[in-house]
Amino acid sequence: MEDKLVIISTNGPENSEKATLPFVLATAAQTVDVKVVVILQANAVMVAKKGEAEAICAHGFLPLKGLIDTFLELGGELLLCTPCVRERGIGTQELVEGAVSIAAGTVVTEVLSAKSVVTY
Repeated sequence: MEDKLVIISTNGPENSEKATLPFVLATAAQTVDVKVVVILQANAVMVAKKGEAEAICAHGFLPLKGLIDTFLELGGELLLCTPCVRERGIGTQELVEGAVSIAAGTVVTEVLSAKSVVTY
């Protein structure tokens, strides 16, 4: 079984530090060859909307846009809660490339298949 980490975040632009931390951890895990899946729920889905991450830079951390880009370039999976995306009126075409909307069953499957799960 490969090492797999699932990171679940519910924090969006309203808390730049908590929106950024999942991607700091994700990219750190990727540097040691861990497969990483980031699942965004609630207002965290906003960071996957084109143009949103560019405005988020928590003090002491790299800008969120760069972290997300690196995460995706390194093969990370970015999964978004479909009802959360719909509730915020975000269309599929408005999401960053690589973001995939999912249902709750996929969250369960990802969590059960992971070695570890971290939530923010």
